[in-house]
Amino acid sequence: MANRPKRRKSTAKRRRPDTGAQLKQAQMLLNVSRTVAAMETVDEVLATLVRLMSAETNAERGTLFLNDPQTGELYSRFAHGEHQREIRLLNTSGIAGHVFTTGEGLIVHDAYKDKRFNKTIDQQTGFKTKSVLCAPVRTVKGEIIGVAQALNCRSGRFTKDDLTLLQDMTTQAAVALQSTQFVERMQRTRAQEMEFLDVVSDVTAEIDLGVLLQKVMSEATRMLNADRSTLFLNDEKTNELFSRIAQGDSIGEIRLPNHLGIAGTVFTSGQTVNIPYAYADLRFNPAFDKKTGYFTRSILCVPVVNKNGKTIGVTQVLNKKGGPFTDEDESRLKAFTAQVAIALENAKLFDDVQNMKNYNESMLESMTNGVITTDEEGKIVTCNVAGLRILQVESEDILEKKTADFFSGKNAWIMERVKRVEETQESDITMDAEMEVGEEEKETISVNLTVLPLVDAEEKKLGTLFMIEDISTEKRMKSTMSRYMDPGLADQVMSAGDGEDIMGGKSTVSTILFSDVRGFTTITEELGAQGTVALLNDYFTIMVDCITEQGGMLDKFIGDAIMAAFGIPVAHDDDEDRGVRAAVAMITRLWEWNIVRESNGQMPIDMGVGLNTDTVVSGNIGSPKRMDYTMIGDGVNLAARLESACKQYSARILISQNTVDKLKGTYRIRDIDDVVVKGKTKPVCVYEVLDYHNDETFPNLMEVVNYFKEGRKHYRAGAWDKSVKSFKECLRLNPSDKLSDTYIERCHQLKKSKPKDWDGVWVMTSK
Repeated sequence: MANRPKRRKSTAKRRRPDTGAQLKQAQMLLNVSRTVAAMETVDEVLATLVRLMSAETNAERGTLFLNDPQTGELYSRFAHGEHQREIRLLNTSGIAGHVFTTGEGLIVHDAYKDKRFNKTIDQQTGFKTKSVLCAPVRTVKGEIIGVAQALNCRSGRFTKDDLTLLQDMTTQAAVALQSTQFVERMQRTRAQEMEFLDVVSDVTAEIDLGVLLQKVMSEATRMLNADRSTLFLNDEKTNELFSRIAQGDSIGEIRLPNHLGIAGTVFTSGQTVNIPYAYADLRFNPAFDKKTGYFTRSILCVPVVNKNGKTIGVTQVLNKKGGPFTDEDESRLKAFTAQVAIALENAKLFDDVQNMKNYNESMLESMTNGVITTDEEGKIVTCNVAGLRILQVESEDILEKKTADFFSGKNAWIMERVKRVEETQESDITMDAEMEVGEEEKETISVNLTVLPLVDAEEKKLGTLFMIEDISTEKRMKSTMSRYMDPGLADQVMSAGDGEDIMGGKSTVSTILFSDVRGFTTITEELGAQGTVALLNDYFTIMVDCITEQGGMLDKFIGDAIMAAFGIPVAHDDDEDRGVRAAVAMITRLWEWNIVRESNGQMPIDMGVGLNTDTVVSGNIGSPKRMDYTMIGDGVNLAARLESACKQYSARILISQNTVDKLKGTYRIRDIDDVVVKGKTKPVCVYEVLDYHNDETFPNLMEVVNYFKEGRKHYRAGAWDKSVKSFKECLRLNPSDKLSDTYIERCHQLKKSKPKDWDGVWVMTSK
């Protein structure tokens, strides 16, 4: 056999793993598992893990986010004084969102230099993040259920060993996290189920349809944490959906065709509809909002189906507090309506029997005029719904009372008519009389009153009947117009006596205002659905006040944009000035609001406003089923173009030559361009309003305006070098004047291109 070569013994020592460190780490991970396994709630597990993570990674602070699959958000809870506070962010936002979506851990040594870093949490908590160690929380099956973060390493930088340690710790704790989350969900679900059974038991025990409807609406509103709700039942005789009550301001019985609107869509299709933004959905009919002054934000509408699978109505819940309705809300409302469907049918059957028995009373209830009857002793025994509405009283305030006691004071003249009818046994009619109504707040309305004797077949006196017709058309017209304008302006329209003609259609000169929030898409991505809705509600409240204070009319909200007019439906001799003053107030109050927002750690908001004066056509425009008071015409389009042009000119308020020519007041305005806007061929002279500025926000304002005017003069003449020199003077006086920078760049560009037949007009290529 050949001799085998001898193996050389290595002189170098093999590196052996630090057994002590490994043992210590294993002991620590085992300790994590034991510690969190003993916890009973998610809050306890979160708090314990954050403490252990911070200690083991030598970090200043730790955060553990869990994913909420229903909202697509990462959330974390922590103690804040005596209360528990919760932080939520989109599970695609920031460093945490990146780690959650990719499943890869990250080490970020300088947080504020990383584009993925979300500063919002620092703004909310006041903590300054320097470095971030972030790892996904995985289950043993590899499912990512959250993200763990360690912030600001106390000793140098975070290392890959720290990242590995953090991942190992979260893996050990994942089972406990899932378990406590499951227990928490089960406890919450059980509590909801017990509450649900109690509610269903209470509701289904009611047989009176009116009381049952009220209970169903009350419980649906409370159960889903909403503003109000309405249950519509189908009337097969008229093919209408009706509801006899409406929570909030009472408007009597509501009826609508069973195929129109959101309710009609759900009734005919049998499918649930969940709309987070009502005015963005074409199926939504805003007529009731206009009638009642209520603003509908979100809608959840489910069909009411009986035991035979037949749809007998719909349940509609409005305005979930805190954001849109969730899938869980939808499931709970479906279950609730399924349980009460049988009770509703029984109550409706009982109601039909009662209606047959009391046919005469039913006819009275269906009348729009108020009907009151008394017995032979002069005691009021019936008053229909219309009567209660017209008199503005509850049934207990009128029934069983003596006629002379109820119709007293300023209404004592009615008793004279009653006495005459009793003596003559003939009816008495009084046209266009004034009647005082209301229990607490008295109000005078115009009525036609008919007083009739009630007798039996033998001509024996049974009592008296009063029929009251409300002819206060002015009140109804004012209610409609107040949807569009300040109540004071509505009063002025009505006093002129031409309200109906104005609403029907009119061609007039008015000043149109458009405004829009800058960077709104970015804002919605950072705030999420709930935050965006809250921000818009606050923003619109401020802006609409600025418009109505100047006598303007709000036309509509278009997403985050506002369209308004000055001079419609009532013209003033200074509508152009009113429009400019409103625009200046909008910017000024926005800045004041931004100070409050930034002090609360929220992002500031910016906006642009465009104004144009021109002849427009206004009136109730639409189909017979859905109409809105609005404006159309080229003048409206130009105002919208000017608002959009604010971005290109680094401006906040732009107005047209048409508006400037009619201004009566003195304002700080500069001529900024002659431009052909998108879709037009003739140039428009555009001006910038600067009155919202102060010395701090725009230093040396009037000097800048003068140099700018000089620069524009040279610009029109094609003297590019002289023009640049003037605009540089503007920048010397105010380095933040971005429009002067724009003109300097434009002059250099034109100097190179040497345009032929230069007339100083700039053609805008986009809206």
